[in-house]
Parts: sequence; structure tokens; C-alpha cells
Amino acid sequence: NFIKACPANLWQCPRGSISTSKNSSIFEFPKWHKLSLLPMYQDWQHVQSKGCFFLEEDGEIISHQYRMQIAQRSMVYLTIKPLNLNQVEGKPSPWLSVDTALYILKENESQANLQLVCFTELRNREVFGWTGELGPGIYWLIPSTTGCRLRKKIKPVTDEAQLVYRDETGELFLTKEFKSTLSDIFEVIDLDGNGLLSLEEYNFFELRTSGEKCDEDAWAVCRENFDTKRNELTRQGFMDLNLMEANDREGDPCDLWVTLHSMGYNKALELTEACPFVIDTYAEKCKPKIKAVHMEACSGQLEKAICKSVLSNGDAKVMDGYENIIVHTYSCDTWITSVIENKSDEKVIIHINNELSKNCVNNRGLNIFAVEVGPKSTMVCQHVMPLNERQEWIYYCIYSLIS
Repeated sequence: NFIKACPANLWQCPRGSISTSKNSSIFEFPKWHKLSLLPMYQDWQHVQSKGCFFLEEDGEIISHQYRMQIAQRSMVYLTIKPLNLNQVEGKPSPWLSVDTALYILKENESQANLQLVCFTELRNREVFGWTGELGPGIYWLIPSTTGCRLRKKIKPVTDEAQLVYRDETGELFLTKEFKSTLSDIFEVIDLDGNGLLSLEEYNFFELRTSGEKCDEDAWAVCRENFDTKRNELTRQGFMDLNLMEANDREGDPCDLWVTLHSMGYNKALELTEACPFVIDTYAEKCKPKIKAVHMEACSGQLEKAICKSVLSNGDAKVMDGYENIIVHTYSCDTWITSVIENKSDEKVIIHINNELSKNCVNNRGLNIFAVEVGPKSTMVCQHVMPLNERQEWIYYCIYSLIS
């Protein structure tokens, strides 16, 4: 597969066709789809939800997943973008370059039976969106990022930030830097953006940092001892909760660092292994109801959704000499996704070589690798993005069968 892309136009997303020959596929740009927040959307009923992508030790990415209820048939406008936590200072957050996408699946009779409806393929800078009509029913919103830019950092951090200190009387306090970080964490885990933490929101935080949930009794104790409003924890209450944890350890910050690392922060209090995002939903006829229900790996239903979208919208090319192995490639100005379909009754191992690509990075972090595809199955082979969007990038991938 050979795909050549021009420098990305940050305001538009091309939908093109791929003309194929025996040995190459060349991407062309016949038209552009532009994402814009038209004034009419501002009058529609609006719901906002926040969430976060977290990078695991093994490189796997997990994120919040959402259930959306639409009461009646309506035009809907959906967007997802990285959440900028430094708006007050006017400094863009470093993770704004992380790509985001949202897959919308309709629930048919049960959660196990989900049907792909669409995904956010339109673009305006860091915002990805979709607009169209949705019928009444239950939908699942599954966020996705390719993993090309949200990945493990090779350079280690040697200087460790100070989290707590004692004054001349021996009383323990949180440092200014740590309080600022906790405030950012509060902003991320406050999923509905009302400035307070409900038990459900706090439990997503607890599951992420400790692997356990806070039950109703423990939450009642928390409300008695820390600042709350309408039975929800305030930002100050969240700060005091962390200070209590430090006091319980007599100032030892080890547990605080466990929390910070779980939330994607390094020793310098930089958010390097997570990407918070915000989802905006506008509906013309009714107010959507959206609730975060899971925090799971970006696999399973998402893998199926990506495969289905690529098979439906991408270019299909049979591997030379192997009619049962098909490489499907979806291309836009932002990323390229390839899916391998194995129609045979035997598993196959495919060798992938990206060495001739130019100005590209893939989610696997390797130019040469192999994938195993089970019989009668499809799998995502790789996602590819430009290292520098303002420069030409060439995707040149050679597929060969090992066994």
C-alpha cells in the first residue's frame, strides 16, 4: 500500500477515494468535509461529558465509555476533543495534539448486541465531530485514540516534585504545585462539569487509583468529614481528603505518588500518560441523557467498531497470491488505519514493513512487525499518523505472508 498525503489542512478533513493497482494504492483528495459549529447548533439542547484516556504499563489504552438515551428522532451533533486544563494561564496543554474519535453504537435489545452507527470523521483542528439523524433508543459512545501520540515516554524524569511540607509548627500542608495538580485531576474526574464530585464520579477515580470502589457507608463518612455540597464532594473537600491521606502516612508521599502515576502524571507532575477529553452533544428535538458507565480497555467492542468502519469506508485490496487475505485501508488527512481480513479456515501470520514510509508514526512503535490473524476473522493491523502534520507524509507499507 502506498499513500501520499499533502500537508494537513487543520480546519478540514478530506474524504477521498483510493485508486488501486497491483502493487500500490494512491490516495486522492476529490472533496473536503468541513466541521464547523454552526449557529443553529447553539440553540439545540446541549449536554457535556468529560472523560480520560489512560495509558497502561503494557501500552494498552483504557477510557471512560458512555450510554446515551435519545427520547425521540432528532438531528444530533456530536464532538470530542482533548480537554485543555490550562485555559486560565492561556497555555495550551501538551496533549492537545493527541487524536480523539468517538464511535456511536446502537443498542439492539441488549448491551451484547451493539450496531455501529457512525464515528466522528469530520475535523476542525483538535475537534472531531459527526452530525446526522438518530432515532429514539439507547446508544453507546466509545471514545478512541490511535495510540500514535499517546504513548510511553522514553526519557526518564530524574527530579521529583515535592508534594507536602511542614511549617515551623510541624503542621503538614500540600505544596502549591501539588494543589494545582489536584485541582486539574478534580477537573478531569468531575465528569458532568458541575464543580462537584458525585459518588459515581469519585468511584471512577477510586477504581483507577486503588482498584476498589467507595461504598455508601464510606461515602457518608466522607461527607461528614470533608466539605460537600448537595451530598457531593467539593474541590476543597477533595484537597482535604488528599491531605488527610498524607497525614495518615505521617507525611510519606508514597501513596500520593501511586495516585498520581495512576492518573498519568510523572515525577515532575507533568501529565504524560493520559489525555483528558470532553464530549459535547447537541440535539434538536430532545435533550440527550448521557452517563459514564464503564472505564475499559479500548478493545473489544471498539475493535469490532473500528474494523467494521474500515471495511465499510476503506479501500479493499487482496494480497497478491492469497485471495482469502484482504487488506482494508481507511485514509483521511489525520490518520490511516489498516485492517486485515482473513477469510480462510486457518490462522495466518502477516509480516508488515513500514520502512519506506516518510514522516510517519504508528501505534505499534515499530517499522517492522508481524501480526497473527485468526481464521474467519478481522483485526486492526495498525494506525498511522504524520509526525509533523504540516509536512508531506508518505505511507508505504509492504505486507507479506509468513505462514
